[in-house]
Amino acid sequence: MRAPRPGWLTARPIAHRGRHDSLHQIIENSVSAAQAAIAADFAIECDVQLSADGEAMVFHDYTLERLTATTGRVDAAGSRALKETALKGSKDRISTLPDFLNAIAMRAPLICEIKSRFDGDMRLAERAAHCAAAFGGPVALKSFDPRIIAHLSAHRVRLGLTATPLGMIAQADYNDPADEWAHLPQHEKRALANFLHWRETRPDFLSYGVRDLPHAVPFLCRAGLEMPVMTWTVRTQEQAAGALEWADQIIFEGDGMG
Repeated sequence: MRAPRPGWLTARPIAHRGRHDSLHQIIENSVSAAQAAIAADFAIECDVQLSADGEAMVFHDYTLERLTATTGRVDAAGSRALKETALKGSKDRISTLPDFLNAIAMRAPLICEIKSRFDGDMRLAERAAHCAAAFGGPVALKSFDPRIIAHLSAHRVRLGLTATPLGMIAQADYNDPADEWAHLPQHEKRALANFLHWRETRPDFLSYGVRDLPHAVPFLCRAGLEMPVMTWTVRTQEQAAGALEWADQIIFEGDGMG
């Protein structure tokens, strides 16, 4: 089953982790960053990680030290403790996905990235799906992990996702040793780079790395399958101008929108 491809999915530029600006104490993936994006009439992208008690927390990293004054893995802390954890240099605290959605209050579309350790654990995917279904507003779910998108797609009816777009995030190369898929075997990296999971995932949209444009994968998805393509992360106006030749919308931060 495929979800409809709603116009809101690519109607507005998408603020990467919200409209964050550390100089003005607006930190990525915070409610304040979401509010700033809404004020500028942008859509919002966020990331979710799993807490120790199974809640979806709006946070990018697997560990806490870059963005908070504490340390340790996000999935080792309970949601109550995480909700009380302040984001460095701001008035915001880490938010749960339900609280984040309630703060947005359907005033902007949300594109939610489900983070993954590529270990087959579907708890975060299922929790994010339940949150999206309960919210009922313009929410899309995406992931780098094809197992997650294949799982959500296979269980769309049970999870209430028949109207929720599901997307793959992809890029041309997965060999950077600093990235989260560095531990994957080479054959899995080749499969990701060449979109060989297509029969299992059949995504409703594609989120593709701007540095790799133009590329055959987004070109064929867009031109051959009429699949909406968004591209990340656009950080300059020059990138934005070039990206829109090959994609339907940009995920931007900083100077990407001037």
